[in-house]
Amino acid sequence: MDGKVWLTLAAVVAAGLALYAAVLLVRVFKARRLLLDAGIPLRDKALFWVAVLYTISPVDLIPDPVYLDDIGVLLLALRSLHAAVARLPAPKNTPS
Repeated sequence: MDGKVWLTLAAVVAAGLALYAAVLLVRVFKARRLLLDAGIPLRDKALFWVAVLYTISPVDLIPDPVYLDDIGVLLLALRSLHAAVARLPAPKNTPS
């Protein structure tokens, strides 16, 4: 394979990762609403904020140019936050 093929492949991978990062950013902003909910345990909220701090910090467990570990940590925190929401009891509708 010549250099042009590798450059094209790298551009496609970079574009895919950029698109995935944009989708993840939208999910993070939607999670803000969940962080205001009083029923969600503090542990899950703190885990989310620690994941956000890890994502933006320059310290990395796995040094890589595409932030795979950062995205993975943030996805796990989002999954934990959504699981905490699913464990909440359903609101009871009481007639007034």
